[in-house]
Amino acid sequence: MINYLLDTDMCIFFINGKFGLKEKLQAVGKQRLFISEITIAELKFGAENSQKVEYNRKTVEKFVKASQVIPIAGSIDIYAKEKARLRKQGTPIDDFDLLIGATAISNEMTLLTRNEKHFKRIKNLTYENWIDN
Repeated sequence: MINYLLDTDMCIFFINGKFGLKEKLQAVGKQRLFISEITIAELKFGAENSQKVEYNRKTVEKFVKASQVIPIAGSIDIYAKEKARLRKQGTPIDDFDLLIGATAISNEMTLLTRNEKHFKRIKNLTYENWIDN
């Protein structure tokens, strides 16, 4: 069975009730769905940077408490190698995206994302876009 790592964009779509993700993710089963520590950081930044800070803080905390969180420590070597490779090619991507992708690889998960533009550059990453495909 495939385990899935949700990219931050998918978490935001889920929280906001967009694209029927709630039903799609429920069909997969919570035991097969994970988020990265990096996604937590991005969600918390989004809450702090929003117009409804207190409401969004609570929403993010509720989402995080209901999620299975994967640490990034086991992904650092993949991150470092991919960052160097992409930089040498002249095609770097954002560090947070690279860490999320590396986390999916190191934990043998499929990344759920709409951001195919960046993630397609990460070697050995399996990803799916459930929004546009």
